[in-house]
Amino acid sequence: MFTYTNWNSFLPFFSADYTQDYLKNCYQQRNLEKAEINSYEKSYPFIYYLEHGQIYYKQAELAPLIIQPILLFYGLVHLIKACILTIDPNYPETTSVLAHGVSTRKKKKQHYHFFQDEVRFQKSGLFPYMAEKMFHMKQLEGEKATMEELLMQLPELSSLFSTMERKNTFIKLKKQRDLLSISKCILDEYHMTESRFIDYWKAKSASEVLIEDSDQNFIHFKYAQLHTDNILPIKFSLEDSQLVFPLKKSILNNYPELLIHYLLLYNLSMIARYETEWWSEIIKMMPNRDYPFIQSFLNTTTGKGPFLIYQFLMKEKLA
Repeated sequence: MFTYTNWNSFLPFFSADYTQDYLKNCYQQRNLEKAEINSYEKSYPFIYYLEHGQIYYKQAELAPLIIQPILLFYGLVHLIKACILTIDPNYPETTSVLAHGVSTRKKKKQHYHFFQDEVRFQKSGLFPYMAEKMFHMKQLEGEKATMEELLMQLPELSSLFSTMERKNTFIKLKKQRDLLSISKCILDEYHMTESRFIDYWKAKSASEVLIEDSDQNFIHFKYAQLHTDNILPIKFSLEDSQLVFPLKKSILNNYPELLIHYLLLYNLSMIARYETEWWSEIIKMMPNRDYPFIQSFLNTTTGKGPFLIYQFLMKEKLA
């Protein structure tokens, strides 16, 4: 993991000279034409995306909960656009990529429950564009995910799921220098033998898993490089600096966490804008489990969003 403290970690990018060199390196690594010219022309748009994103996040910290999702969503959108500029200096080439790229039911049903609400992935827009450009994920159109499924992908919410839902969502990994260990309890959760689980894990892993050995209680392994994207389905909890493995099989296990945060913030921002009655009631009356999870997610994403962006930008620097 690249060392991240807070917004101060982004300070080098607020130098046009530094950013121009950084972008030039990104473009040259991808063998893009006019790397020097594009890095010069895109250095200030890149800086402004970061600056605007930071302002949205900082205002969200000061704002009442009722408008936080809107500020955080647009803050994340600006940071994502900065990331895209490291890959595609021509962004945005068409207006189609400016749409959100996901949709949700505009008018919520009677007896609406946030956990069961869904977002659907569309053919064009920012979501599929970032998925393809940043994470090499294609053909997501038509896929969908519930809020509960998305929330279960966040390791920082695992203790809340345990307390309120009596669900264990992740298992912690042991780390000693570059050697990682996972408890064989995971085999019971996945209903697999050790060899079958290792084969499954290797097939799903974003990069090569180097199995070292195993003992009575643990499977020991290594990665060539620890990074938030290339160790999926393993995830990193920023709250306690802990690596964890999901306890439930899901297609979302291999979605980079940045996409998960985008989807949750998109839906919450839409709710905050268009579902005034339900949104006000959930904040003021706190009638069910929705409020604790929404509040916990917003607290988490305020710090985790910039962290994930920084991890991506530093990975591009070393690409």
